[in-house]
Amino acid sequence: MLQLAELRSRCHALAEQFNSLWGRLDLPTREARLQEIEQIISRPDAWADQEKMTPILREKSRVEAEVARFRELRSSYEEMEEWLGFVSEGEEEALETLNEQADILEKLLTETEMTVLLSGEADHMDALLDIHPGAGGTEAQDWAEMLERMYLRWAESHQIKAEIVDFLPGEEAGIKAVTIRMQGENAYGLLKGEKGIHRLIRISPYDASGRRHTSFASVDLIPDAGEISNIEIRECDLRIDVYRASGAGGQHVNKTESAVRITHIPTGIVAQCQNERSQQSNRESAMRVLKARLYAYEQSKRDAARQADYAGKDAIAFGSQIRTYTLQPYRLVKDHRTGCECGDVDAVLNGRIDTFLRDYLLYQHEHSRQ
Repeated sequence: MLQLAELRSRCHALAEQFNSLWGRLDLPTREARLQEIEQIISRPDAWADQEKMTPILREKSRVEAEVARFRELRSSYEEMEEWLGFVSEGEEEALETLNEQADILEKLLTETEMTVLLSGEADHMDALLDIHPGAGGTEAQDWAEMLERMYLRWAESHQIKAEIVDFLPGEEAGIKAVTIRMQGENAYGLLKGEKGIHRLIRISPYDASGRRHTSFASVDLIPDAGEISNIEIRECDLRIDVYRASGAGGQHVNKTESAVRITHIPTGIVAQCQNERSQQSNRESAMRVLKARLYAYEQSKRDAARQADYAGKDAIAFGSQIRTYTLQPYRLVKDHRTGCECGDVDAVLNGRIDTFLRDYLLYQHEHSRQ
């Protein structure tokens, strides 16, 4: 049987959480921005350039969703407060209704908190995720492939479209490199904490002596800025090479020069794609990746902390890892930045990494306020 005193205590705690969060949401600013966007798209000449309208329409959709969520949160809070005001001991049906309203408010608070945490300039964008094995040959390449599978599983469970843009298989097993485009709401913001060195400790399946091995792989993440129109790339600054795609074989692989590698000469930044069947499609994908990497490069120059991080990411070795996945002699996944731990290693490697993602966002938010 529900107890009024316990429910009141719970509702007061939720009310405190709501008031703390509501002060940071700034609903009027978002409503004003929505009106600005409506005025922009209603101009007679607004649709003359469809490419420029694409990011504006995406922002409109995102802001509309945020405004609707904030209004729903406020309405849920007011309804819970209303029920709390007249419910009394012994009214079982009323107590159950109040408890249901508290459940709804708690869920909305959790969802809205993520909106606050994902308020960075690039958080709403799609993402490009790169995985590279560290030193260690087959062991490290196998670990890189395990990470690839983990992120693909995560994307599948979150309605994030994952597209492999570039892939280089290992000589015996695993992968030497992979680039995955993650397309979906807040893909970059959710995954940005995954950037860094990931360490695996296990009994090696490739060691006949059954010894324990430590393997490293690096994960890099940049926002997919393919639709940002203010990034201009001059054709004369590009070197474009074509080559035969590598892979496991088939009718198309290794038979035509369809793979494309584009080098931006002034910066030395390289983007390549071999996943599409035609050279033209690979070129378009590679240009999109290059645009995203140039965007990240420009951002890094304006941010000294990010630049230091970018310069130091080459050391894929001991002491530089952000997370350790231990399979032997015990089973534990630990994030060294947040202290978040999980003993269900199999679940984590199957893509259940949301606790790690959320804890990093909270960690980052708290540090940004200090």
